[in-house]
Amino acid sequence: MKKLSEGKRMWACVMGIFLVYAIIFILFEDYDKHFLQPFDEVSDWHLLIFSFVVMLVLGWMLYRYAKRMDDRISREQLAKQGEMRRQLTQNIAHELKTPVASILGYTDTILNNPGLTDETKLKFIQRTNAQAHRLTALLQDISTLNRMDFAPEVLAIERVDVSEIVADIIEETKLEAETKQMTILNYLPENICIQGNWSLVYSIFRNLFDNAYNYAGEGTTIEVFAEDKGSYWTFTFRDNGIGVPEGHLPRIFERFYRIDKSRSRALGGTGLGLAIVKNAVLLHGGQIAVRTADDGGLQVDFTLRKN
Repeated sequence: MKKLSEGKRMWACVMGIFLVYAIIFILFEDYDKHFLQPFDEVSDWHLLIFSFVVMLVLGWMLYRYAKRMDDRISREQLAKQGEMRRQLTQNIAHELKTPVASILGYTDTILNNPGLTDETKLKFIQRTNAQAHRLTALLQDISTLNRMDFAPEVLAIERVDVSEIVADIIEETKLEAETKQMTILNYLPENICIQGNWSLVYSIFRNLFDNAYNYAGEGTTIEVFAEDKGSYWTFTFRDNGIGVPEGHLPRIFERFYRIDKSRSRALGGTGLGLAIVKNAVLLHGGQIAVRTADDGGLQVDFTLRKN
């Protein structure tokens, strides 16, 4: 069923209220009536006809106003979407420019300097490879966001074991955690299952872990909790690292938003990880919020609907 626009909903509500009021007023215009009685006076019929004429005129005027309101809202939304697309296109172009320029610079240096030592060539090839991986990650993140924005209906929905996903991610990133002397405390109960898209649920937790690994700081502790709320699960992901300044928290889920741009790029971040987290949570009927944890780190609270 097609969803009514804002203006049409307003029109329907006002007309419904007016119609109910008019009927009650006509049928019970005498305060001492306790039950319905047939109209026995001509004035009753005149009043009823007059009320419906007024209702029709008022309805026509309200409908025109509602249509104008819908048109205005539509124009504002289109303008906002256009501005967002323009800004997103600029950000994408800017983010793509850096790795592409690096790849071209390293390969041009190798091609134009045949006398380079094997050691220097190897170093440039390694740097080129690193930039190519960064470019690949950026394109994958952009593709993921586009699928969520423009084609969510094509995402496969299946039974997803969240507990298994988190355990797999912890195992996959075990070496990185050990290298940075980080402690992972997984308090999730077994068999947390929801109906959702496996890839997006994986992206939620993988991006949260990667964000903590990159920015929480060495020697920190990452904790993951979950609580059964009946129709949905509520999750808490937090660390006791350096945290995020309060002024940046409201924008932390924005696409390409970086607190420290130079550090983020040096660590290979695409600037889209937390944006993917938020959009994936919303797509699964959940809500998400971020705050400073009690011990000063970053805490992300979100929900995932079971069905």
